[in-house]
Amino acid sequence: MDRFKALVVDKVDEKMEMEVKEIGLDDLSEGEVTIRVAYSSVNYKDGMVAVKGDLAEILPLVPGIDLAGTVIASGDDRFKEGDEVIATSYFIGTRHTGGFSEVARIPAEWIVPLPEGLTLEESMKLGTAGFTAALCIQRLEDNGLTPEKGRVLVDGASGGVGSIAVNMLDDRGYEVVASTGRTEEAEYLKSLGAAKVIHRDQVTDFRGRATRTRQWAAAIDPVGGKTLQYILSSLDYGGSVATCGLAGGVEVQTTVLPFISRNINWLGIDSVKHPMEHRLKVWERLAGDMKPSALETDISHQIGLDDLPETLHDILKGKIRGRIIVKM
Repeated sequence: MDRFKALVVDKVDEKMEMEVKEIGLDDLSEGEVTIRVAYSSVNYKDGMVAVKGDLAEILPLVPGIDLAGTVIASGDDRFKEGDEVIATSYFIGTRHTGGFSEVARIPAEWIVPLPEGLTLEESMKLGTAGFTAALCIQRLEDNGLTPEKGRVLVDGASGGVGSIAVNMLDDRGYEVVASTGRTEEAEYLKSLGAAKVIHRDQVTDFRGRATRTRQWAAAIDPVGGKTLQYILSSLDYGGSVATCGLAGGVEVQTTVLPFISRNINWLGIDSVKHPMEHRLKVWERLAGDMKPSALETDISHQIGLDDLPETLHDILKGKIRGRIIVKM
């Protein structure tokens, strides 16, 4: 395939612009494995790259931090023509041309063989969001969380990580409280397994209090900022929060009080440079015991390349529910 379609972003007169156009292999970053992309997915990070230029280390750039497809050429013995593979995170779509393209070229050490139990489409319904949600749950459980410990809060619940986390936690027997700024999505979140849906203002720290009434055995936090401040002040004794995003801001004001008086844990979750040895194990679990039961429901919907510019703007505005996958 000498020429193929891709979304290309660039800065023109200090303004980010994006266009779906034909490019060639010479326009792609170097890598040992060339992949015919079947699906990609849309993440908040993609919106930051494409709309704002944030995190984009090269321009022009094909964004898209996730992709799944079939190997069409390989210079690495670990992969051969016809293999179905997944590639997410690392520097894909930021420093390296990414998944919003009919063809991608990726370093072999960034590639995960598609696990048995997942289709290419399902792998992108999960994508970085599902991988991140699984990392959060595993870290919380490694730190002692069990369903018997009490309620688990998921903030930013109508987004990609939040939606999948709600469903995965419910599947594992947890009582889930979902917080969102879009309370019109309450029925959607309850369909995924939320026992209760609350407005995000109910878990936002407007008063700067170090401790509050203990409410949560644990929390999954893709938001950060004042929401994380509230969570840290209201975790139960020995509770943990897994922070994996910054949609609500990067600044967090707290004190040592909840950490030393309540023995709480603040767990940082990184999906970008997560070690491949453990990455493979998590993807195997996503194809097995951690595969969300709602994967075939309206947790995701599908668009084409031409729909991406509008969708990338919408995800930054908080207008996107669940997961969006891009079919090539």
